[in-house]
Amino acid sequence: MEEHYTPRDTLAATSRTTLQTTAFGALVAGVQNALRKQNVGASGIITRSGGVIAVYAGVGFAYQFTRDSAANLRQKNDTYNEALAGFASGVVIGLSRRSIPFMLGAGASVATVMAAYGYTSGFGIGAGPANADDDDVDRREAMKKLRRRPLEETIAELGEGRGIYAPGYEERRRERLMAKYGVDVGPYQGQKS
Repeated sequence: MEEHYTPRDTLAATSRTTLQTTAFGALVAGVQNALRKQNVGASGIITRSGGVIAVYAGVGFAYQFTRDSAANLRQKNDTYNEALAGFASGVVIGLSRRSIPFMLGAGASVATVMAAYGYTSGFGIGAGPANADDDDVDRREAMKKLRRRPLEETIAELGEGRGIYAPGYEERRRERLMAKYGVDVGPYQGQKS
């Protein structure tokens, strides 16, 4: 049984991603400009390193537009969308070198990496799918109960206070304060003196 596909807003996602990658490209261009041996001034970000900004913007645009367009045309969210988008962005990287073999190689390389990333849901870095099953939640709750330590053991190690109180704590505290300071805190705790 296939799950229901929800169409993606290609233009909104593409414009957002393009702006983000352009800003990152401008940051990289600024760093390159600052690390140059000759002093070219602030305009060097555009005049000397403008190509870097364009490559970053093009890669972001090509990736997001191809990914969302492929998903909308195929009406599926799967690894092939990532591979197609990776190939398109790799081709944009290769355009800056002006070499068709480099374009195809970069496209294939980026497509492979992005397809693997999409297939493994982020190389296993994330916590998995966002919508966990009810069985999974029940299983986790059962595991928490199995590993839960008894209150007496926790109090023996940490002592009382900081939100951890054993039964009868209020009475022991009242007696301790009465003996040490001569102050009866019972009325403030709701107890009768």
